Amino acid sequence: MKNVRLMNTASLMLLISIFASSVFGATALKEPEEAPDFTLKSLKGSNLKLSEFRGDVVMINFWATWCGPCRQEMPILNDLYLKYRDMGFTLLGVNVEKNTTKAANMIRDLKVVFPVLFDTENSVSKLYKVEAMPSTVLVDRDGKLRYVHRGYVPGTEDEYVRQVRELMAE
Repeated sequence: MKNVRLMNTASLMLLISIFASSVFGATALKEPEEAPDFTLKSLKGSNLKLSEFRGDVVMINFWATWCGPCRQEMPILNDLYLKYRDMGFTLLGVNVEKNTTKAANMIRDLKVVFPVLFDTENSVSKLYKVEAMPSTVLVDRDGKLRYVHRGYVPGTEDEYVRQVRELMAE
């Protein structure tokens, strides 16, 4: 009986690993495509439009308060923003929940300073084919979508830094 349980557990872990590798991870787009433009209301009350940031490298991070990895990643993203914002880098956090109160509280508690936008109808999430939380995309200075990250595990930030530097150097 114990061997059967171990075998079932091993099979389950293998299935989870296959699923995770197909849904999560980073993808460099072979053929960069125009990043879909959007306008969303920000935490500060103003509307922000992606195309207003043309000329900057833009990271768009889709997140939710119920997502543990999102909460874990948020301070790391904030540090990345603070380090590179004066060099032509913008980070837009896009919360995907209908109720914005929890998101606003989380941002305040974590002392996040990058712009946070609210996609309460999930229209932008659909444009960007968000399948996992968090999901992060990098847009180059010409407005082309270059990298897509699905999910977050510790160490992903090293890829973010490498990709942001690469795109800023172009």
